[in-house]
Amino acid sequence: MGKGEFIALMAMLMALNALAIDIMLPGLQEIGASLGVANENHRQYVISAYLIGFAFAQLLYGPISDRFGRRTPMFVGLAIYIVSALAAVVVPSFAALLALRFVQGIGSAAMRVITISIVRDIFGGRAMAEVMSLIMMVFMVVPVLAPGTGQVVMLFGDWHLIFIFMGVIAAVVGAWMYLRLPETLAPEDVRPFTPASVIEGFRIVLTNRVALCYTLASTFIFGALFGFINSAQQIYVGIYELGVWFPVAFAGVAAFMAFSSFVNARLVGQFGMRRLSHGALLGFLAINALWLVLTLTWTNHLVPFPIFITLFALSMFQFGWIGSNFNSLAMEPLGHVAGTASSVLGFMGTAGGAVIGGIIGQAYNGTALPLVTGFFTLSVIGLAFVLIAEHGKLFQPHNKAA
Repeated sequence: MGKGEFIALMAMLMALNALAIDIMLPGLQEIGASLGVANENHRQYVISAYLIGFAFAQLLYGPISDRFGRRTPMFVGLAIYIVSALAAVVVPSFAALLALRFVQGIGSAAMRVITISIVRDIFGGRAMAEVMSLIMMVFMVVPVLAPGTGQVVMLFGDWHLIFIFMGVIAAVVGAWMYLRLPETLAPEDVRPFTPASVIEGFRIVLTNRVALCYTLASTFIFGALFGFINSAQQIYVGIYELGVWFPVAFAGVAAFMAFSSFVNARLVGQFGMRRLSHGALLGFLAINALWLVLTLTWTNHLVPFPIFITLFALSMFQFGWIGSNFNSLAMEPLGHVAGTASSVLGFMGTAGGAVIGGIIGQAYNGTALPLVTGFFTLSVIGLAFVLIAEHGKLFQPHNKAA
């Protein structure tokens, strides 16, 4: 498998997670109406239930993949993802749908944890950051296309077709991996799957200051993104009345993030992960501060849509440089326990991000103020953790590879 095909396959495996989230957004209103959900904020639980299952299952896949290899656990996760998606087609109630979404998240966790482990098996340092940026670029095409795809799918039927579509796509990607990707875990890196071994692996990860602090920083930054995903339909359709143009607005910002990841991949080899991500974090903070000031001072906290979408897109451009680099910086010192590290770091980022995003989403009050306040507050907290990781000094590469 060439590098281009490898990046495309890894991106598609990770993109199954984004697909399971973003393709649902145009259907949330119809799902709520079909299954008798009275409170419109409760529709967001379709996203939250998935993220909770996705978060907790990551703790399991890493140690298992460090013991049994990357392929078999990945196929188990894909099978769970596909079966739960297809089962949702005949779901009788909203509670049952949430249960299946939780199970689907459990399956999807394999794609997140093991994909990053596979990349770390093969690459390290700036090379890993470059590959992860390219993966994230392809990965971000899914949020560009997914809401519009969901809207198109629903032209041919109701929201049940969305789940059939998810199951079919996952089956195709699984077949691609089965036919083309060999095992990447080196025999010398196989770890025993025992309670003592798992606990020791967790200890290694959680006692590494750089890995832990960059993960916590990512958790809070991703919490802002999850907060937006939870309330995107309400903001775009409820506040700004975009109607059928909602997927276009969503896709436009996602495309900006994909372009940001592409630029990062081109620059990270020259400037390093720390210089790019630290600069982006400061830019993220500055843009969110301006966004918050304008929102607070505008009548009824209603910033005109052109200003809202411009500031949001600029903020997400910085996010594109933060995400892949912070992830690579957290994984860099943990190559010898890549599966367990990806598990622990993924769990912390997803579980924490989902909780934070859920709080922001549930705070929706008919304005974008809770979202913007969340973006600014979380960027400040993220910066604090980066300063702890770096002993208060930004922009200082530790070596040529970082």
